[in-house]
Amino acid sequence: MGDASSAASWQRNAHRDGLAYTTDRTATRPRAVLACDAGIHRVDLTGSRARGTATALSDWDFLVTAADFGAVRDALPSLTAPLRPVVAQWDRLSRHWCYMMILAGPAKVDLIFDQPHPIEPPWLVTAATLAAIDDHFWDWALWLASKHLAGRNDVVTAELGKLHAHLLAPLGVAAIPDSLDEAVAGYEAARDGWEKRRRRRVSRTAETAVLPSLRQLSARPQ
Repeated sequence: MGDASSAASWQRNAHRDGLAYTTDRTATRPRAVLACDAGIHRVDLTGSRARGTATALSDWDFLVTAADFGAVRDALPSLTAPLRPVVAQWDRLSRHWCYMMILAGPAKVDLIFDQPHPIEPPWLVTAATLAAIDDHFWDWALWLASKHLAGRNDVVTAELGKLHAHLLAPLGVAAIPDSLDEAVAGYEAARDGWEKRRRRRVSRTAETAVLPSLRQLSARPQ
């Protein structure tokens, strides 16, 4: 990791180059879209964005209060469609229901509900799950990049182990990656192999949205 001044410089460049989603739009658009559903009572910004401690890549966490969670859960994919998410899926590993999105920019947006969610098992890799696995990987990679940028090396190390157990190992990646760059390289090689064996190509939309930010993070002064 670099010093505080190099991190601040990287964040300024990220905003200048459009790698961080416009703050005002990300703060307001999810709320405006969710307000269209009468069953949603409140949408409150939480996490580092609310505390004022966010980096350029920090996710946007919104705590959503709904009268009927089941109805809102079923409606959420269509309700959030106007945001045109690059990635949209429920978090398999959260203890609360959390709808994860990546918007253009990229910006990771999490809609969190105060409803218990069971931890799901590691991915079962099939032709039918390759696309969802790809979405999950790039969402996870963007989140890890935000922790790396914030200097949370302890979190990055722990999460790389978790990423391996839940997603990379099922794909056939033998070792826990030592870095985010190594995780990306291992994932891409494993995914490409599965695509060839299953004769099914996964869309590169999520990768195209996220990878430039990861590369810029890798290239910044250490």
